[in-house]
Order: sequence, then C-alpha cells, then structure tokens
Amino acid sequence: MAEQDTVNFSGDGDNRNLSVLSWEQVQRLDNILTETIPIHGRWSFPTLEMEPREIVKIVRRRMEAKQIKVREVRLNGSAASHVLHEDSGLGYKDLDLIFCAELKGEAEFQTVKEIVLDCLLDFLPEGVNKEKITPLTLKEAYVQKMVKVCNDSDRWSLISLSNNSGKNVELKFVDSLRRQFEFSVDSFQIKLDSLLLFHECSENPMSATFHPTIIGESVYGDFDAALAHLHHKLICTRNPEEIRGGGLLKYCHLLVRDFRAASESEMKMLQRYMCSRFFIDFSDVGEQRRKLESYLQNHFVGLEDRKYDYLMTLHRVVNESTVCLMGHERRQTLDLITALAMRVLAEQNVIPSTANVTCFYQPAPYVADCNFSNYYVAQVQPVFACAQHAYTAWLPCN
Repeated sequence: MAEQDTVNFSGDGDNRNLSVLSWEQVQRLDNILTETIPIHGRWSFPTLEMEPREIVKIVRRRMEAKQIKVREVRLNGSAASHVLHEDSGLGYKDLDLIFCAELKGEAEFQTVKEIVLDCLLDFLPEGVNKEKITPLTLKEAYVQKMVKVCNDSDRWSLISLSNNSGKNVELKFVDSLRRQFEFSVDSFQIKLDSLLLFHECSENPMSATFHPTIIGESVYGDFDAALAHLHHKLICTRNPEEIRGGGLLKYCHLLVRDFRAASESEMKMLQRYMCSRFFIDFSDVGEQRRKLESYLQNHFVGLEDRKYDYLMTLHRVVNESTVCLMGHERRQTLDLITALAMRVLAEQNVIPSTANVTCFYQPAPYVADCNFSNYYVAQVQPVFACAQHAYTAWLPCN
C-alpha cells in the first residue's frame, strides 16, 4: 500500500501541533515497539532481550503501584521521526521513551531509579542467580548513563540502557521540561497509550480497517511544517540559546547528513547563538573534548567514515560563527577539533584521495625559473586552520 500523508487532527487549526497517524505509520510504530532489542551487559553479564512495549508496561505498572501517577507514555526523537517518515535521512539509533509523570521530589526520583533497576532482573535469562545481584551491580552492568535535572523550569531524569550498536533504550521520566526539541525535524512525539492498550485488550490483530487511533505531536508547534522539513531535509529551529549546548553538535550532524538550512540568512545568525551557548555550557577545553568524544562515540556507530566530515563541518561553523571567545580560546577549540579529526584519520588509516586534492599551476612569468616547481598541491579542505593561506596568484588546473 502506498504511503499516505498524516491526517491532520483538527480542521479548524486549533490543534496544528497534532496529527493522526496513517496505517503505514502505525505499522512502523508497532514494529519498533515489538522489536527485540539486546541490552548488552559489561564484563561477563548476560545480554538482556527486551521488547520496548514490555519494559514500558512493567515500569509503568510498578510506578503506579508506588503511587507515582503516569499521565501518558510517548515515543520521542529520531525513532518518532522514522515512524512518520521512513526515508528521512536521519535513521534512528536511541529509542527514546518518555514517561510523563508526577515527580514531586527527590523521593520520587529515587523510587523511579530503583524501579527501573529492579525491572532489569525480570529480563535476565533463566538460570541466572538473581539473589546476589544488587541494584548497584545492575547499574554498573547495564546502564549507559543516568541524568537528573531539577530546577525551577525542568524536572526530569533519564536512564539509558546500553546497546553495543548504539540503539540504547532511553527511559525519560518527565514532570516538566521547558525545551523539548532542538530542531523541527526531531520535535515529534507519538502518544503510545492507545496502542499499548490495544495490545492488552484486543484478541484480534491490527489491520488497515481495525487499529487504534494514534496521535502524533510536534512540540515545535506546527506539525505540518515540521513534517515538511523532515520530508525535504530542511533545518529549522528557534531560540537555540535555550538548548543546552545550543544544538551546535546536532546542527553539524544534520549538515553532514545532507540537510540544509530552510533559511540560509537566518541560520547564519542562529549559528552565532548556537556557538555562544555551547561555549557557555562547555567553557573549558577539557569539557569540550569530553563532549565531542562522547558525541562521536554515541552518534556514529556504524558511520565511522562520516566522523572526519562531521568534525570538519564543526570546525567551519565554529570558525565562522564564534564571536564570544577571546582569540586564544577560539584557537584552542579549533585546534582541539583539528586534533580529533587527525586522530579519526589515523584510526581509519585513511590516505587522502586525489578527489580531495586541488592542483595549482604557476602563472607564466615564473615558469622560466628552473629552480621553482611548476606545481603546488593543496588540500581543498585543510586540516589545520593555520595553514589556510590565500593563494591569490595561483590558478586551479581545471
């Protein structure tokens, strides 16, 4: 069956951020929720085989048993974008599941953490002695990262379960979150409750004429506009200074994946805000190194050949748009990016091909000098910023 456009939720425009998923989109969503994802243990711990819908059901039931009300559960991020448009060019790695819940204080956050770690015991293979496995042991074995944010505008926590291919299962527990997206193409959230309830209650399988109504939302604000950006691979955002890190690393990632700015002039201006916020949040070059190394590790699994292009894109954006740093601080950051790019080439044992080289010839008046070489070879995309000379007297061979 041909792909159908998402049906607008309301004809009067009052709910422009909402849409009803088509049957094809419902099928993709169901495949994601019923796919078995391995959660890999460190050291000698066994791999856990986990269906996303099962972990959602278990965690939700135990939260409610502890009197923590769960308003709804949503699929977020690149997986939601994949459901809405399969050929978006983004792909999806992490599986982001949001539990919208009432988290009033530290006690609730601690309870949620204990529930998730305790749930992991349910997925251990048969024959494993569970009695001596402590929550701390489970955390060290299966949790990639844990984050908790509590301030006036944001109250949420994140527990990311490890997958060696980068498809981590990320469980996010949100009471309030002021900024829920970086760019319009990753602003989609899909409400899962109706589909989860269908699987619990229905004895008949889904079909084109018999399936639950599932609502998608763009927290960017305009669902149709955000979906059009996804279809046409356009980059659009607003107020990047509100985003931790300014969205700078994700922005460069989109550029490397052949997305382009919806408005070049506006994006040039927004790049400055991205860079400024990034350097506010990661002011020390050591912090910048750790952030960049972590981003490369988590977002380029299976795409190692794109790391160099990504770093060179980041180098260009930082070089063009950083206005908040002193000269030596800016050079430190550019040198860091350069060093990481060189390390990537060394790890891949890459020798630049002739496709990345431009040959220049010397104008005629100097050819008579027998001690002067007639040719000069320069990189099109220089690795070192300090080597970017302007060869105004040289002409390209082609």
